[in-house]
Amino acid sequence: MTHSWEFDEDLEGFSGLVPLFPLPNVVLFPHALMPLHIFEPRYRQMVADALDGERMIAMALTRPGWQKSASSTANLPLHQIMGLGKIIAHEKLEDGRYYLVLRGLARVKLAFEQPADLPYRLGHVDICQEHLEPTPTYDRQERAAELVSLFSQLFPEIPLKKLFLSASSDLPLQTLCDIILGAVPLPPEHSQQFMDDLDIDSRSLKLLGVLQGEARDAVQPKSRKFPPDFSAN
Repeated sequence: MTHSWEFDEDLEGFSGLVPLFPLPNVVLFPHALMPLHIFEPRYRQMVADALDGERMIAMALTRPGWQKSASSTANLPLHQIMGLGKIIAHEKLEDGRYYLVLRGLARVKLAFEQPADLPYRLGHVDICQEHLEPTPTYDRQERAAELVSLFSQLFPEIPLKKLFLSASSDLPLQTLCDIILGAVPLPPEHSQQFMDDLDIDSRSLKLLGVLQGEARDAVQPKSRKFPPDFSAN
């Protein structure tokens, strides 16, 4: 069974045309909050334009080898599935820099880039359709509880429960997985694998494997500060 995204009122009327923000170390999952420090002139304009429009930005992880073309953002190779975020808070400093916070809304897939006389890139994106089997071979509620328990044991300093706003068993499994993925300190390319996986049951099983230690070498040894510091961009 194919599911569209969990409908978020912030997506109502979304045009599909969005600024693309390529970074080599950031994956924005739905429901995650991402602080950003914007100082490059091209991205200052991007933020100003976004604030004047739909307040949306698509965070795109650059593919391996991006350093070879780092001098030209127009040529940076991007992963096609990326995180669509909305600016929910911002502060413009006197020198033109911005501090802002993005809230992840959905996975989106880049359909094509829009040529524009702008210092940053624009793309037409489609909201990703996620797959959920109507008759699972396991108890999704039990898996959700196990994910929460394992995460809490591994990262007791990250107050994950403060993000739930309700009992964990009440959250859809895809929401819970993305909340945890937004907090687990995985290498970017490993996080992107979870971003690319549109099968919710598969994604939850892989995440369970990481937290159980079956893929413990994929987890960086030092836990991520929560809330994270502003990323410098």
